[in-house]
Formats: sequence, C-alpha cells, structure tokens
Amino acid sequence: MEDRAEEQPPRRARAAKAGAAKRAVAVKAAAAKKVAAKKVAAKKVAGTARKTTAVKRSAAPAASDPQQDAPQEQQARGGRPKRKQAPDQDTARGSQPERDQRQDPEQHPDRAPQQAPQPQPAEAEPLLGLPSPAVLARARDRALPPGRRTSPLLVPDAKVALSTASVYPENTAAAFEMAGRLGYDGVEVMVWTDPVSQDIDALRRLSDYHGVPILAVHAPCLLITQRVWGTDPWQKLVRARAAAEKLGASAVVVHPPFRWQRQYARDFVQGIWQMAGETDVRFAVENMYPWRYRDREVAAYAPDWDPTTEDYRHFTVDLSHVSTARTDALAMLDRMGDRLAHVHLADGSGSAKDEHLIPGRGTQPCAELLERLARSGFGGHVVLEVNTRRAAGPVEREADLAEALAFTRLHLAASAQVGSGRH
Repeated sequence: MEDRAEEQPPRRARAAKAGAAKRAVAVKAAAAKKVAAKKVAAKKVAGTARKTTAVKRSAAPAASDPQQDAPQEQQARGGRPKRKQAPDQDTARGSQPERDQRQDPEQHPDRAPQQAPQPQPAEAEPLLGLPSPAVLARARDRALPPGRRTSPLLVPDAKVALSTASVYPENTAAAFEMAGRLGYDGVEVMVWTDPVSQDIDALRRLSDYHGVPILAVHAPCLLITQRVWGTDPWQKLVRARAAAEKLGASAVVVHPPFRWQRQYARDFVQGIWQMAGETDVRFAVENMYPWRYRDREVAAYAPDWDPTTEDYRHFTVDLSHVSTARTDALAMLDRMGDRLAHVHLADGSGSAKDEHLIPGRGTQPCAELLERLARSGFGGHVVLEVNTRRAAGPVEREADLAEALAFTRLHLAASAQVGSGRH
C-alpha cells in the first residue's frame, strides 16, 4: 500500500506534463493556421494586382512613359537620375513616447494646383492592382443588358483620398506609405496626438517621398485632441488653415463646437464665414450625431449636430455619422446641394457607436451616393475614413483599404441613364 501511495505523485506529474504538451501542440497548430491564412490572403491580393496590371498594359497605347524615360535620357546626357530622399527616422516611425501613448482618433486635395493638370490616359493610371475609374465604369457598363448600356460614361474629377485615421493603430507615416502603394489620389491628414500629424515639415517630407499629395487637413476637433495645437478652438482653426495653405491642401474639415464651448459655439457660424473669406481653402463643416446612452439622447454639439440647419459656405457629409444619427443620407445630400465640398465615405448599420465600416458592409446608400456625385459632376474630394482597428495585421488592413478604394472607384463613375437617380 505504501509503495502504491508513493507511485501516485509521479503518475500525476507525468499526466500533467502530457496535458501541457498536448496544449502546446494545439497552440502551435492554431498559430500556424493563422500564418498560413495571412499568406494566402497576401497572395490573393498580389495575384489580383498582377492580373489587373497585365490587362492595363495590354490595353494601353504603346507610347513611352515620359516619367520612366526621364531617368534614361538623363543618363544618356551623362547625368544620374535623381533618387528619392527618405524622410528621417522620427518622421517615418514617430517618437517613442508617441508610440507608447497613442489614443484612438475618430473613426468617425492633390496639392492645390498652381496650373491646370495635364490629362493622362485613364488606362495607364499607376494604381497597384486597381483599375482606373474609367476602366471600372466601362466594365460595369458592359455587364448591363445591351438595351441598358449608355454612352458616354460620367466620371467626375473628384479625387479619392485616404484619411490617415484609417490606418490606426498604425501612425501617420504608415498612412502615406499605404496610400501610395494602393493607388489613392492623396491623403487627408487627421491632426491628432501623433506628433508627425502636427508637424508641417514632416508631413511635406512624407508627401514628397511617397508621391502622395495632401488634399485636406482635418482640424483637431475631437475629445482626445482638446490640447493639440493649444486649447483655443479658433487658434486650432487658424493653424489648420495655415497648414493647408503650406501643404497645398484645398479643404479644412471642422466639426461643430461642443455644447460646453459656449462662446465658441455662439460665434461659430459667423467666425467660419469670416475665416473662409480670408483664404482660398474651403472650411467644410461636417455633420455629426446626437450622443445616445440606452434610451437617452444628448445634444452634444451646438448650434446643431446637423450643419444644414445653419448657413455655412461649405459642408462635409460623413455617412458613418449619418448612420449613427439614424437619418437619411440622400436627404442630407439634397439639403447640402451645391455647398457639398467634401465627403467622408464609410458605412454603418445604425448603431449608436460611430462604426466607420468599409463601404458596402453596412446599410448606408454608399453606392447610390457615389453615383449621384458622378452624375452631378462633383469636383470635391471623396475621403475613405474607415475603421481598421480590428484587422488581424497589416496584410488584412491593406486588403480592407484596397477593397474600399475599389468600391469607391467602381461607383464614382455612373452611366448616363435617363431617370436613374434623384440628383
């Protein structure tokens, strides 16, 4: 009996070790599956890019690209082609305290041209695996029954940009890199707690290095940016305007004041008109939403969360905010009319939370709104301001942003059908 009693502890220890080994094997197997899934997703994105690029090359005229020929000509003359100068390490990565203390930004053009841009063949647009708007529009038109095909197609001059908030928890530098790699026309800089987003010189270096224009500046109007660029809300707007002018952006996005900012709210409408009259930069006031908790609703913004109740010169419409406010996006578009200067494109499902879903994943009329913009010849900017915080990693985040860009380019080119739409 004593011998058996002495044998029991070693048996239990062996059983415990065996169980731990099995669990370790299971964890390793699960990790291997995740890695394999990410590799498959990356291969799919790369495969799509190669196929689309091959199609565009076969369809493009056999003319040489002046941007590609320039280095060869320079070498023929005995010179060397210019190389991009990489931004400094602090610009590309952000400071260590900033990386440790990041907070979540809201999930809520092309530099102002000095001369008219030169037209370029739509098929030769250098997008990474994403067809140009004209190519997408023609593909969709060919998919219609012969009796419904129309010509010409309506493709507006609107630029499609990426909000730097869309790559969170990655930083501002990562947004420039991703926008350039995916083929966005530019970025909208969300000025928040990332020091790079507040530094005009750092932003200019990033724009030049990646070849990505800064199309708009989002003033620091969020709860988490109350101390960014000081605490005076008017000084924040003055600095946002100065940043836009120096960076070549054509728009400053601004939120209505919080209700507790009483003096600022009282003078807001008149003050925005005065500031807009002092610059060519457009101050586009964005629609917000009432705050909700259970069955209670709080009016957190003044004069109103809906800017169309006031007389502003320019508006920004945000479809995720429309969803949270549980109002009609197309009706708001009608109220904004010709004063609509800027679009924050995202989806929502009507939740009390500001979701900023990838377009097409919610219930908002994203496609219809884009088609109406195309038919009306919208000349502002369409900015993808989406939430990718739940992405498993950079590969999945990049795939989400590529999907958002493809959706936008597809629907921002409408067929001119009689009676198709209200705008």
